[in-house]
Amino acid sequence: MTKRGKIISGVLGVVALAGAGGVGLASSRDKGVEVRTETITTRDLVSVVTASGVIQPKRKVDISADISGRVIQVAVIEGQTVNRGDLLIRIDPTQFEALVRRSEAAVAQARAQAAQARANLAQAENAARRAEQLSAGDRLISNQELEQARTHLRVAQAQDEAARFGVSQTEASLSEARETLRKTTIVSPMAGRVTRLNIDEGETAVVGTMNNAGSLLLTVADLSVMEASVKVDETDVPRISHGDSATLKIDAFPNQVFTGRVTRISNSAIQGPMGGNTSTQQAVDFEVIITLNVPPAELRPDLSATADIVTDARNRVTTVPIIAVTVRDPDGKKILGGDEDEDAPPGQEEAKDPEASAAETEGVFVARGGKAEFIPVQVGIAGDRYFEVIEGLQVGDTVVAGPYGAVRDLEDGDPIRTPAAPVAKRRSAVTKGAK
Repeated sequence: MTKRGKIISGVLGVVALAGAGGVGLASSRDKGVEVRTETITTRDLVSVVTASGVIQPKRKVDISADISGRVIQVAVIEGQTVNRGDLLIRIDPTQFEALVRRSEAAVAQARAQAAQARANLAQAENAARRAEQLSAGDRLISNQELEQARTHLRVAQAQDEAARFGVSQTEASLSEARETLRKTTIVSPMAGRVTRLNIDEGETAVVGTMNNAGSLLLTVADLSVMEASVKVDETDVPRISHGDSATLKIDAFPNQVFTGRVTRISNSAIQGPMGGNTSTQQAVDFEVIITLNVPPAELRPDLSATADIVTDARNRVTTVPIIAVTVRDPDGKKILGGDEDEDAPPGQEEAKDPEASAAETEGVFVARGGKAEFIPVQVGIAGDRYFEVIEGLQVGDTVVAGPYGAVRDLEDGDPIRTPAAPVAKRRSAVTKGAK
């Protein structure tokens, strides 16, 4: 079924529930089907996509602890405004301060060992130099003693290099210990407002992980720029473009209407179709972000909102009621197995002819000379109750606009009639005429 067919079927279904007392064709074919008519006029038409979602700040930071420990100070309260660098939470630093002191001692020890290695290296260099001199002259020492002096020099050089690497290693450990100690003090990474606070003094902060909801300590958000994150059905996403205007209604502000513009359309679905069991269908939605133009200071994250996104607009165009548009074959006859036969008992639906499906035509029934004449039409954008008419109708034409049962069952050439005016209204009209 085409998208426009879905719209028509949906609207006709709603009207069927509201007007279940409509007169069918089978019971009144001889004297004509009672129908409701409407004259084609021009009007302004706006096509909208309606979606629901929640309000959220454009920028927020969920803060978790990088180390585990007992919280000894919570410096903010929920709702408080903070600046970048302000103290938020302090974790007990006792064990981390001890780690820093131990690392500082290790660095001092490594530097002392490096000094000793340098002294041993100098001694070995002097000994090797003397051995070379004694061996080069009168050969006062043996070759064995000369080789031993050279070996001691190489050992001293290796020990000196190892000592220098030891100093670098302990200095790195000291830097790590100081960084860990620094993480016991959590400061605000941005200016904003504390919108969530999940920790109290005395509780234990755990290392933050994505799968551990309890690791979230607090949230800081910039409420100066607010957005609405709404879910849009996959069939409506192609109609939405960046920059489209939108109006929003927020449940917490029932008497206010907010405006905004579409600033982001997701490229992938929020939740894709279910795999495995293909018989189970699941709606596929895409996230659309609408940035509010002038958000009030009282606006809070996570408030429910409904957005009407304007995807297109037409001024003073010819329109036809959505309920009047139906689908027939080129001769204006009903298409077996189509949308019009949805009331057939289960298991008795007639198979839809593929050739008939290819030849189905959208159109309306025009009232002419007491009969319904099927006229093919080409429609454009859809408003709440009307389609734009691009081709097929003229202003002043009278079309069958209900009830649902009549539009569903009519065929080209069927006799029709409009309901008579109530007796009370006719008497009132006669009385006014006599006066």
